[in-house]
Amino acid sequence: MEVKKKGSFIGLIPFLVFIGFYLGSGIILDSKGVELAFYQLPAPVAIFPGIVVAFLLFKGNIKEKFETFLDGCGHQDIITMCIIYLLAGGFAVVSKAMGGVDSTVNLGLTYVPSHYIAPGLFIIAGFISTATGTSVGSIVSLAPIAVGLAEKSGVPMALVLASLMGGAMFGDNLSIISDTTIAATRTQGVEMKDKFKVNIKIAAPAAILTLILLIIFGKPDIAPEAGIYTFNIIKVLPYIFVLVLSLVGINVFVVLTAGIVFSGAIGLFYGDFTMLGYAKEIYNGFTGMTEIFLLSLLTGGLAALVTKAGGVEWIMEVIQKRIKGRRSAQFGIGLLVTLTDAAVANNTVAIIINGPIAKQISDKYDIDPKRTASILDIFSCIAQGAIPYGAQMLIMLSFTGGQVSPFDVIPLLWYQMILAIFTIIYIFYNKKEA
Repeated sequence: MEVKKKGSFIGLIPFLVFIGFYLGSGIILDSKGVELAFYQLPAPVAIFPGIVVAFLLFKGNIKEKFETFLDGCGHQDIITMCIIYLLAGGFAVVSKAMGGVDSTVNLGLTYVPSHYIAPGLFIIAGFISTATGTSVGSIVSLAPIAVGLAEKSGVPMALVLASLMGGAMFGDNLSIISDTTIAATRTQGVEMKDKFKVNIKIAAPAAILTLILLIIFGKPDIAPEAGIYTFNIIKVLPYIFVLVLSLVGINVFVVLTAGIVFSGAIGLFYGDFTMLGYAKEIYNGFTGMTEIFLLSLLTGGLAALVTKAGGVEWIMEVIQKRIKGRRSAQFGIGLLVTLTDAAVANNTVAIIINGPIAKQISDKYDIDPKRTASILDIFSCIAQGAIPYGAQMLIMLSFTGGQVSPFDVIPLLWYQMILAIFTIIYIFYNKKEA
């Protein structure tokens, strides 16, 4: 018989040290009026003290701890994400160098009124993410364009990026081919279509209200000057190409590699760069992702150490003690997956970790498993779309060149906030069948 691992608050301390360094330095520097305060301390450096603390606090010899750390760094999900970072950076830089971003932005400005850019991005991101099952893919495809549109339209960049994030997480939560949907439904033993029916009742009203707010408040601070925006439709094609391949369901590595080749061919044809210049632009794209690449590796290693030391288990134990009835049980499940996502920065992993315990809680308090699956997915996506060190946020902001910090975007994540409110209302509507 397997002995249940006991949780330990000590297991969370290294992660709290990381958060303390990362947020604390930004808050202190911001209070002193330092520009781009939250970018002054590189995140991979901020996480390093947490790793050191983990090695000092946790039981076991150095070899065991290091093996656990390396297992986390080398986890398939982490390495996959890191390769996506590199390819996304290469595609973005090559496409920009050959004029793709400028042409795409000018095309958007020509046909989309500036006050509809934010809601338009929300809809497009939601469609792509729903169709492909990945919020990361949606953000990779649209973030460079979103940044360009914000710069030229006069719409606040933080608001444009928040709308992009909201749409991406809307689709990730609803898509029947999303990893989060698969994990949530499998752990609760329900059909994807049934979980979708519950989700759509909550997510659709939240999305509609978000769109209304974006239409009202997504107007530019200063109206852009009237004029004719020039664009070359050929240079827009790589973005369309990448989106179409993604929607068809082609592997993301193939999609991004093909995008790099396509953009490079156009750039070479129009003389935007030489063959050697093309190679250098790809490398510039790779190196532009260095910070997020390192942070993802180190976060994966730290998460493995924290999990092995019982940090995540401690969170579960604390929340379970406070469950008194069906409503509090549903809130408990939501809080469990939210805090776990904050600890491991991966919504699919957070669902997988909490799925079995959520199933036990559901059975004990007679909660419809469709509701449980939806609560797991919704709260994990809310958390993942809001934490400043999540892959989605880091990738999106990497295209801004340091113009925007996570804490500029987080207060404008209206969809996540509204979705949380609607989900709480849904839980209070304590009907046995969803």
